[in-house]
Amino acid sequence: MPEKNDAELSREVAQEAGQLLLKLRTDFFLAHPVETIDKTLSNQLRDQADRAAHLFIMEKLSTARPLDAILSEEGKDNSDRLEAERVWIVDPLDGTWEYGQNRKDFAVHIALWNAQERKLSAGTVDLPEQGMTRSVLDSVEVFEAADSVIRVVASRSRPPENLAEIVNRLGELLTEAGISHSSVEIVDVGSVGAKVNEILCGRADIYLHNTGFYEWDVAAPYIVAEHYGLIASHMNGDPITFNHMPPYVTDLVVSRAELYPHVLRAIKETQGA
Repeated sequence: MPEKNDAELSREVAQEAGQLLLKLRTDFFLAHPVETIDKTLSNQLRDQADRAAHLFIMEKLSTARPLDAILSEEGKDNSDRLEAERVWIVDPLDGTWEYGQNRKDFAVHIALWNAQERKLSAGTVDLPEQGMTRSVLDSVEVFEAADSVIRVVASRSRPPENLAEIVNRLGELLTEAGISHSSVEIVDVGSVGAKVNEILCGRADIYLHNTGFYEWDVAAPYIVAEHYGLIASHMNGDPITFNHMPPYVTDLVVSRAELYPHVLRAIKETQGA
């Protein structure tokens, strides 16, 4: 059997890790009736799942690609990866809080950074509870918004401070541009991968975040978004690069292509609002 290529490997390992997370959560809730689960038990589930998925992914990637470096949220980071030609960027469980709440909006992220080419070259976002995997191997679908409302998805716990101002200005700019929409609304979803998937499913149009997060939050959703024809960048329009020390990403915008210029202008005009 021929060796899997990088994209196939990322998809297979992410899907298997997703099934592991589902089983762990199912077994946990069978052992602990919902009415008995408090904050301590929920945190126990989150910690166990994070660790188990991390160890599983590390073993699979290290076996298949022993010369590659791995940057994982749950792993111990070191500067050796900065000299590596290939770095896997992994979030074993993105949307940990939502996972512990028995919600569907959590994901497994696996992406590969190619240092020589200065770009991501493989990536998968697996959404196991939704029975959906988004990968650079997918045939690109033509997706349509569900209705005339423009929806901006953001973090429920750490949205941009001026999100309301951005949304209001965006509505004005779309009207000025002759793009007919009834309104612009804000919605919240958990994992970064789940947020991007809301756009791919036509349930949202734009994702904004400027309160900072990490490369493992962003890498896989970033390459998947680009694969599907969305535009992803920093909020000033600059491309996002990876494998930095520390592995921190300041901000992110993901948008349907036809809305992207208006989104950047709305952000620029409301800076400091």
